[in-house]
Order: sequence, then structure tokens, then C-alpha cells
Amino acid sequence: MKALVYTAARTLAWRDEAEPVLPPGECLVRVEAVGICGSDMHAFLGHDERRPAPLILGHEAAGVVVEGPGAGRRVTVNPLATCGKCRACLTGRNNLCPKRQILSMMPRQGAFAEFIAIPAENLVDIPDHVSFEDACLAEPLACGWHGVRLGGQGLDLPLGEARCLVIGGGAIGLGAALALKAQGAADITISEANQRRVQALQSAGEFRIATPDDITAEDPGGYDLVIDGVGFSATRATASRAARPGGVIVHIGLGDASDGLDIRRMTLQEITFIGAYTYTPQDFRDTAAAIFDGRLGALDWPEVRALKDGAQAFADILAGQVSAPKIILKP
Repeated sequence: MKALVYTAARTLAWRDEAEPVLPPGECLVRVEAVGICGSDMHAFLGHDERRPAPLILGHEAAGVVVEGPGAGRRVTVNPLATCGKCRACLTGRNNLCPKRQILSMMPRQGAFAEFIAIPAENLVDIPDHVSFEDACLAEPLACGWHGVRLGGQGLDLPLGEARCLVIGGGAIGLGAALALKAQGAADITISEANQRRVQALQSAGEFRIATPDDITAEDPGGYDLVIDGVGFSATRATASRAARPGGVIVHIGLGDASDGLDIRRMTLQEITFIGAYTYTPQDFRDTAAAIFDGRLGALDWPEVRALKDGAQAFADILAGQVSAPKIILKP
């Protein structure tokens, strides 16, 4: 099969690779659409020790089952494979399974390829009226759905009454904003530094779009719920300042690993901090259902390119030349 392979820092090669070996109970899926995630970019830059080269990246996939249970089904893929037996899995929090595996981390090669192997229980059927391009967004949008659900549980008022700030207008941040709206929030601000993205963000939903400088100029403590979809020290500092006393910060982004949080303010003002990693199987199914019935909007904001041109897509993202919050690749 053809695949886009991460071979060294800042290097991707379009080349022939062996098709995945299919373990019992798993499905061979022909990939029809796959998104580029921020974590793929992180690995591409050589900053993720969990993803050493050579490796096929990519985990936001949709396609057709060609072998295994349910052959012929159009499916979107939950890339997180878990043991199903540990305490986390048995309580529905499979994303915390100590034996979890994810497409694009060894031993599972990723979806920047013509085919992937994945457990049958990780597949959600796609209705005929939904495109593969829309369906592959279930994975990144589920991250925001999961974070919003956790944040809503931590609030001391209904989500519909909360003033919400989402930091970052990439797919994770935009997904969180769309999930906020779908789960009942009405007052939603997205802070985004890249002005190329503003038009896409404005077309995606009824959100207030602000710059980081706009947020910094506001008085501290203006938001009940703050979702950091970026995860750098500067965005954590913004989140610490923006959350009101008794408010909630949900941290989804994985930009860097240190600094930024104002621990003194968070302690004195009893601000709740919630780390949100991926999603549960139910979050994934709920997100897919929201895509299928239109609750997450038209989803016409990604840019679509050919997988064979993926190396250029990564270069364009790195150079800041992409206005779309997401690039989807098609094998």
C-alpha cells in the first residue's frame, strides 16, 4: 500500500509500505479521509518521544471496512484501542486505560495510508448522507466534546448561563466551541492569534472572535468556563487570568509541558483545573451522532488535499500559510 511515512524530524516520504497484519477481531479499513492533527505536527517536528521515526502518523480517519467483521460498512474510526478489562475501561473511562494504544503510536501504524487495522468495536457506522470528510472529524471534535462535558460537570451554574472562553481556533478549539453550543452554551468567545483563521471561525458558528491581546486587555476573571485548546505556557497564563473565582479551566491542548498556570490565584480563588485527554467511547459516539444530525454545523471549514501531497500540507501548516482550522487528506 502507499503511505505517507514520518522518516525523520521535518521529513515525510510518500512510499510503499506493507499492509497491516490483521489480528483476530480486528478490521482492515480502507482509509477514505484522514485529518492532520496538532499532535501529528508535534511528532513531525521531532518533539514527541512517543512517536519515533519511522512511523505512519495520522489517527483522524474514516473509511470502508474491507476485511473482518462488518465488511462493506462505511465507518468513522475511534483510534483509541484499550484492554476493556481494567478499572478505567469497566467504568467507561477507556481513555485512561494503562494499556491504551492509539493509531500513529507504536505498535499501531497510523492512518496516513491506504489501510489501517483497528478493533471492530472502535468503528461507528456512517449514514449514507454523511461524507467521509465530515465523518473523520469525529475524532478531533470528540476531544472538545469530552472537555466540554467535563467542564460542565465542574461548573456551579448551568452551561447555558455560563460565559465561556475557548483559547485557540484550530480544530480542537473550534471543536470545543461547537460542542459548547451543541451542549447548550450561548455565550462563547474564541481567542485566536492567526488572523487567517478568522473568516472560517466566523462561518462555523455564532461565536465572538477575539485576539489574545483583546482577552489580555479585559479585566481578570471574566469567564465561568475557560477551555485551553492550545496548551502552551502563554495560553495557560491567559486561562489562569481569565477564569473567575470559582470558575473552571479545562486543559486539552498539549503544546508544551511546563509553566503558565498562576497556582496562587487558582488556589485563592478556588478555580477548578481539569485535564481532558481524548474522549470516552460514549463521547466519541455522541460526537459522531451530533455530526450526523447536524448539531455541529455544516463542517465546511476544513481544506481537503491529496494524501500524496501531505508533505507540502505539513510544510504549509508550519509556515503559517493555512487559513483552514483543519486539513483533511485523501489517499
